[in-house]
Amino acid sequence: MGRRKIEIEMVTDSSTRQVTFSKRRTGLFKKANELAILCAVQIAIIVFSPGGKPFSFGHPNVESIVHRFRNQERAPDEGTSKGDESRGESTTDSNLNQRLLDLLKRLNAEEKRGEMLEKTVKAKRAAKGLRPVDQLGLPELGELRSSLQDLRRKLKDHVDDMEAISSLLLLAEHQPTM
Repeated sequence: MGRRKIEIEMVTDSSTRQVTFSKRRTGLFKKANELAILCAVQIAIIVFSPGGKPFSFGHPNVESIVHRFRNQERAPDEGTSKGDESRGESTTDSNLNQRLLDLLKRLNAEEKRGEMLEKTVKAKRAAKGLRPVDQLGLPELGELRSSLQDLRRKLKDHVDDMEAISSLLLLAEHQPTM
């Protein structure tokens, strides 16, 4: 059973109305969050359930949005310090939104990179005639684990050798000539 179009009218059954309210409230808050992030806007939503219980969503938070809204209702020449304060908050919010967008871009790039690496590993295993790791049995996984541990040990030994050679070279460079 998929989605179906419903008529927009008051839901008469109280329990169905409560369920509909809960689901739609979640969707509404999710869309508001997306709008705030994508468009770098400040948003506040306050709704009351059919039972009279209040629910709110705000980005960055409901209190700051309501405070800003109430200050804009007053005359523009009332108190310049409050206007300066809200511009500072707006700049901070804008900076935070920009940082969030940058982090989301980096996350997306890393996810794509991970997918590419996964495809590369699968392709190399297939080229060698090996099954994908997620299709290996317990004995094969044990062999893979021991070979990875062996590789790790060899790499550690190689790094230790390189550090020793580097130290010897530094000592040789700083040794006084006779």
